[in-house]
This record gives sequence, C-alpha cells and structure tokens, in this order.
Amino acid sequence: MNRQTRAWAVLRICIGVFFVFEGLGKIRWFTDPSILARMLAEWQQASPGPIAAWYLARVAVPYASVFARLVPLGEICSGAALVIGFWTPIFAFIAFFMALNFQIASGAVFRYSFLTSGYGLPVLGSTLALALGGSIRGRKPQRDAKVPRS
Repeated sequence: MNRQTRAWAVLRICIGVFFVFEGLGKIRWFTDPSILARMLAEWQQASPGPIAAWYLARVAVPYASVFARLVPLGEICSGAALVIGFWTPIFAFIAFFMALNFQIASGAVFRYSFLTSGYGLPVLGSTLALALGGSIRGRKPQRDAKVPRS
C-alpha cells in the first residue's frame, strides 16, 4: 500500500467516523421529527438569504418529517460504508449532498464563517474529494495508442 492509498484510506475512515457519530446524534429524530422541524423553523426565522429561504420554504420545512428519518439513516449508512470502504464514491457523494443541504438550509454556506467552520468546507471538500477521487482512482491509466510505423 503506497502513501497516497493510505492517505485516501485515512481520509475516508475519518470522514466515515464523523458521519456515523453525526447520525447517532440525530437518532432521536426517528421518534420525534419535531426536533428537526424546530431547527428548520429557527433557521427560517433568521432570514438566511434568498436561496436558503426558498430552500427552507419549498423543500426542507414541508418535508421535515421525512428528512427527520432519512438524515440519521443516511449519515449512519454513509459513514459506515466509508469506514469499511464499501462503494466509496457513491456513499461519499451521498454524504456530500446531505452536508451541503444542511449548509444551504442554515445559510452557513453564504457566510464567511463557512470557511472557518469544521462542519463547512473541510467536510464538503473531503466528501467531494472522496466522491470524485474514488471514481477517478478506480480507473486504470490509458496508454497512448501505438501508431504503426511506415
């Protein structure tokens, strides 16, 4: 195992553990979806900006009870898959999409603090790198076609 492969594995495992514990922290949402609904309502009251306001009003708030069950399940499953290295590009993209949804809904992605928050750029960047890097690394390099000599 070379250094680059080990680095990708460490990144994958660390991000996977992060998502497993984020999901476990939200496990109560299964039985009480009002926890997520209250959080979304608070974000909506904070007037997070036009994009976040539209997303909250049209997507997040109306389907809060559905997301309250999907988010913990998605975080735990994605995190576990990343820890064991199962379908890394697919589960990393799912984790990226979930993290991006929270960043947009909270309005955090549109603030300077997004760049300094441990939940912002590092998580989104790592999951996106695993999603893209995992699919790129799986391919064998193409060799130049041999040109027949005359």
